[in-house]
Amino acid sequence: MLEGGGMRGMYTCGILDVLMENHIYLDGMVGVSAGIAFGCNYKSRQAGRALRYNVRFARDKRYSGIMSLLKTGNYYNAWFAYHLVPTHYDVFDYNAFEDSPMECYAVCFDVKSGQGVYHRLDRVDNDCFEWIRASASMPVVAQPVEVGGHLLLDGGLADSIPLEFMINKGYNRNVVVLTREDGYRKTTEHGLWLMKPLLRKWPKVIEALQHRPALYNKQLQYVKEQERKGNAFVFRPLKPLDVSRTTHDPEEMNRVYQQGREQALAQLDDLKKFLNAPIETPTRNE
Repeated sequence: MLEGGGMRGMYTCGILDVLMENHIYLDGMVGVSAGIAFGCNYKSRQAGRALRYNVRFARDKRYSGIMSLLKTGNYYNAWFAYHLVPTHYDVFDYNAFEDSPMECYAVCFDVKSGQGVYHRLDRVDNDCFEWIRASASMPVVAQPVEVGGHLLLDGGLADSIPLEFMINKGYNRNVVVLTREDGYRKTTEHGLWLMKPLLRKWPKVIEALQHRPALYNKQLQYVKEQERKGNAFVFRPLKPLDVSRTTHDPEEMNRVYQQGREQALAQLDDLKKFLNAPIETPTRNE
């Protein structure tokens, strides 16, 4: 289970790369926003790829930036970032992704219904990249993505930490990667007052943004409960990552990535023990 958070996701990349280097592959994965945009490389078994292309194109105006936002309505250029990069500049391994038995889901938000959409990614094609783009399309700095009969935005609007989704799918032992430190609580959605007039066409998005802090904090508590019961192994930063969601600084990307690597290496033995542990049987009084 991979939380989003823009370039806080470099922390997740560091963890996933250590898992791949140690041949640790799980049966299923769900990612939200940057969680699936970077996490899809875990299913395709391409350690280092997410950091590599983000560093390479960090200051490339074709990839992202204000000019892309002004010209296309998307801070991350839809065609270049989500279609040219994986097919020409840093090729995504289609065959490895499709051959992997791992179930992989992207979480998106339907701007019309206000509901979460959980789409399973099995085949790599144009729609696959569009589902991933939709999951990572933040309100205001991205246009809704039309795919699969839906009009979609960032999955974090619906389900920032979809651990319950995985448990309902039958995954009783889950590895959770959060990009906020222990004790973090979301208070308000920053800039909501500014976003409201820009999102007046999509009232369900505004409603989701208003309710998001309470939902997010409830989900954090759920993660804690599952962790306490021994049903979840949680990676979370030891301290705030202190990185902009849209940083263009390769050094910052590397710093956050290395934090993830170091933490994964430090907890690797504990993770291996968790994955080999028997599933907890709830008692009658639990």
